[in-house]
Amino acid sequence: MPLYLALLCVGALIGVGVASIRYKDRADVTRLVYGLTGGLCAAIFLAVIVPRGAHVLQTTLPLGLPWIGMRFRIDALSAFFLAVVNLGGAAASVYAIGYGAHEKSPMRVLPFFPAFIAGMNGVVMADDAFTFLVAWEFMSLSSWALVISHHDHAENRAAAYIYLLMASFGTFCLLMAFGVLGGATGAHDFDTIRAIPKDAWKSGLVLALVILGAGSKAGLVPLHIWLPLAHPAAPSHVSALMSGVMTKVAIYGFIRMAFDLLGPPAFWWSIHPLAFGAASALIGVLFATVQSDLKKLLAYSTIENVGIIFVALGLALAFKANGQALPAALAFTAALFHVFNHALFKSTLFFGAGAVLGATGEKNIEKLGGLIRSMPKTAFVFLGGCMAIAALPPLNGFVSEWLVFQAILLSPSLPQWILKLLTPAVGVTLALSAALGAGAYVRAFGVVFLGRPRSDAAEQAQETDQWSLRAMFALIALCLLAGITPSFMIDTISPAAAEYVGGRMPAQSQIGWFTIAPIAESRSSYNGLLVFAFIGLSAFAMAQTIKKFFPRPLRRAPPWDCGYVDPTPASQYTASSFAQPVRRALGAVAFSAREKLDMPLPGETRAAHFSVEIGDRFIDYIYAPLTKAVLFCAGRLNVVNFLSIQEYIALVFAALVFLLILVAL
Repeated sequence: MPLYLALLCVGALIGVGVASIRYKDRADVTRLVYGLTGGLCAAIFLAVIVPRGAHVLQTTLPLGLPWIGMRFRIDALSAFFLAVVNLGGAAASVYAIGYGAHEKSPMRVLPFFPAFIAGMNGVVMADDAFTFLVAWEFMSLSSWALVISHHDHAENRAAAYIYLLMASFGTFCLLMAFGVLGGATGAHDFDTIRAIPKDAWKSGLVLALVILGAGSKAGLVPLHIWLPLAHPAAPSHVSALMSGVMTKVAIYGFIRMAFDLLGPPAFWWSIHPLAFGAASALIGVLFATVQSDLKKLLAYSTIENVGIIFVALGLALAFKANGQALPAALAFTAALFHVFNHALFKSTLFFGAGAVLGATGEKNIEKLGGLIRSMPKTAFVFLGGCMAIAALPPLNGFVSEWLVFQAILLSPSLPQWILKLLTPAVGVTLALSAALGAGAYVRAFGVVFLGRPRSDAAEQAQETDQWSLRAMFALIALCLLAGITPSFMIDTISPAAAEYVGGRMPAQSQIGWFTIAPIAESRSSYNGLLVFAFIGLSAFAMAQTIKKFFPRPLRRAPPWDCGYVDPTPASQYTASSFAQPVRRALGAVAFSAREKLDMPLPGETRAAHFSVEIGDRFIDYIYAPLTKAVLFCAGRLNVVNFLSIQEYIALVFAALVFLLILVAL
């Protein structure tokens, strides 16, 4: 039975983490742990994608609190997210067999890596509030241990501290949401929660708490501050899991609450995910455009893509609330398709960043360059990942973003004027984000892999190991496969759409040549296979034409600058100069940029110095004042530590009276 097999594998993942401590002195412990973790993830993946007779699988295990147990469930939605989690986990494990061999302190990572994957699986399979919150906290704590694994650096310790604070805040919000859902009866299992009638004010409160709880883990603006700090601090295979997979588990939590446990939606539920999603997409890509840290750049692009997913989910809520099943199914399918796609290409990019970091020791793209010569395979895969995340056909990122825009184009049918005005504005924001994102990924690939090496480390780089390359090539192959045959993914997602929004897209497998039509072929359609064939044939024809009619031999010459030989790589276009127009024109929307120029006077021989400092307005205007307020209150409350025994008794008595009055009311 798939459910019992998945639970057995989750238990085995925890066992692998514990056993790694016992056998830490074995020379092959790293390869053994990652190999077993990858095998268990593959087993869960196969268990949930193989067709099964029962539509919903449920069970209760005698664990946790007495007389309550822990309930687990697999339906169409959780099966999809289980596939995403374990596909990402298997790829990260294969990559880590090679990457993890260079880890200086492997025992800071090995026990928690399989536990992290087990926690994510537990969240997706949970069927009651207790199990969900326990698995959620287990996932948060194990990932925090991975973030702080390189704790010898002060910035990593700060990143782990902020991540722990935000994770605790998110868990608290979800705990309050389940408390409101359970009501006075204290219901905790999801079946009972579904059956409880919900007042409008309770639904609104729960939705706000869920956006705060799940949004903080997913990286929604303005709850995103931990994400660009924690992802660069963690090892690269962990960063890939956190960015490509863990954020999707948070999205699953939002879907489970908003589309399932809260009952039939009201139209205004869609306003929050639409607004926060659009803001996240724009601000995330603006920050990504100006980053010099490669892993931080990828982390900010995760914020952008999470915003796109929340926009699609907001549209699905709006259409569902108005009884428009087909547009709701289109938006919901687009969201889940982008969940799958982002897990693939973001893991690929983080793997590529890890390969670059391992070969050069540098995360600053200003000190890289020319790596396409020494790391051609990594460069090829990273280019494919950049094309996919930039939504260029025929790769998979284009399909899901195209479906999102198709759903936006159906928004004029919504009857509420606020949605008629908001949705086109969101569409314009996503279009701007897509254009800026393409520029950001061109900048990332060009500065890192093209040109000439800007440092000795970049000049001496060598290709990464075979295990890492296998994982990267497997993921980029899946990106291409999902892009040219998207009909299979759409039909796979359709059962979840039918269950949670009451409709499904037309069966895409019945349309010839892998063409997809969101509504009908007469309205709009796309064929990734034909686009791929056209690109391939055009490139081949152009290459043959040049070879036949212009058969010039390959010629190498020294670099030049306006007719003069250019002896230094310092004259190349830098990442900062590439981002300067965007930084000056649009940077004020998201951040405060301070440019410092130290120009020597005429006659001085010292070098000029130029630097840019990027500030986060959300930290300056929200979190910094909040931190000051907390410290102020803590200082005032410190007097409680020095009360007399009589004052303590009076304080306890007053608190008891207050609580009794509160209960009576």
